[in-house]
Order: sequence, then structure tokens, then C-alpha cells
Amino acid sequence: MKRKLLLAIISACVLLLVGCSGEGNGVPSISNPVDSKTPDVPIAAPPTETPEIKETPQGQQDDGVEVGIPVKATGEVVILFDYSRQSGSASNQHAIWVEDMEGRFIKSLFASRWTAEGGFATRPDSIAIWAERANLADMTNTEVDAVSGATPGTGAQSYIWDLTDLNGETVLQGKYIVFVEGTLRWKNYVLYSGVITIGSDPVIIQATPVFHYEESDRYAALTDDSVENNMIGPVTVEFIP
Repeated sequence: MKRKLLLAIISACVLLLVGCSGEGNGVPSISNPVDSKTPDVPIAAPPTETPEIKETPQGQQDDGVEVGIPVKATGEVVILFDYSRQSGSASNQHAIWVEDMEGRFIKSLFASRWTAEGGFATRPDSIAIWAERANLADMTNTEVDAVSGATPGTGAQSYIWDLTDLNGETVLQGKYIVFVEGTLRWKNYVLYSGVITIGSDPVIIQATPVFHYEESDRYAALTDDSVENNMIGPVTVEFIP
């Protein structure tokens, strides 16, 4: 009786040990179904680092250079060209002036005295562009005297802009247009123009000419081969800080 009871207990213990055995750690293994599959989960990209925003004082770049703040110009602009005096009438008149990039008249530098002091009334084709933009009709005698001069002889000519405007105020740094107009013969003329940058560095440019040929009651239109085309030019504009 005791032996049968002992054998029954041993058998029960063996069955218990077999049922509790696992694969290596004593824990029953649980397998996934055959058709199960782990879904592909996209890996999120790391968040983009937001660059640090630095506040820059108004009127300065990151390197500390001031920008956008009006600065008075210093130095001078020199206009140079060869002048060849023409024979005959209705020629040899010329004018030099400056405008800003918006077309506002800044200052006259020179105008032939004959035109400025009354000749324009009898010959309105004489340096007509300057006369209109400078508002010659409303200029006082003092203003005319300040810019007019005698017709020069043949040779190199030099004119200086001191960087002041009509009111004698110094202009700001920036870009300006220098004009040189020459009446070649009656309605025929040449207009040179060039943009010069007024800043801290010296600049030299060559002005570009535009020739206008037109016949009149007393004279035929000039051509590209006309000797009058040599009256003015080439025109060099130089900024000297």
C-alpha cells in the first residue's frame, strides 16, 4: 500500500516537471501565428534644429557695418572731355548738370553763356534739354551767372562737381547721373550720360553718347560722318573721395 502511494506521488511530480519546463528559462514559450507580420513603422527624421535668431541693431548688418542710414557725401566729381570748337553759327553751345536716379535735378555745373543769358529765347534749339530740366526760364541772373561761362577754345576741358545741390547742401552718398549736352548744329545735338556711384571708393566711368540728327529750315540733318560729332567727347566721369 505504501509502495503504491509512493509510486503515485513520484509519477505526479514527473508530470508536473514536464508540464512546467520551458525553452531555456522555465517560462512556457508563446509563438505568434504563422501569418502574423510586424507592420513597417517609418522612422521619424530627427527634428530640424531651429537656428538661433539674433536681433541686429537697426541700420547694421551682422558684421557691424552700417547700412540704410543716410550718409553725407565727401569728395568731388570731375568731368573730363576733349572739346573741338566748330566754325559757323548755331553750334558750340554745351551744358553739364547732375540729376539723381529719380530724375530730380540736382545742380548745373556749366552752361554756355550765350544760351544761358538770353540766346535760348531766340534759338530754343540751343542746349534745349538742359534749359528745360534746369528751368532756365525761372532762373535768376545770379543763378545764371553762377553756372554760365564763355565758349571754350579747342582742347581738354575739366569741370568739377563739389557734391552740393541747388541749395548748397551736400548730397547723400548714392548713385547720380551726370549729363553733358552739346548743340552740334541747329537741331542736331549729342547727349552724354553716365551713372556715378558716390561712396567711399574712387570710381571712374565713361559716359554714353546719344546723337540726335534733325534737319531744320536752314541746315540739313547731320550724319554719323559729320565733323560736328567731334565737338565733344569722349566724356570721362571720375569720383574722388
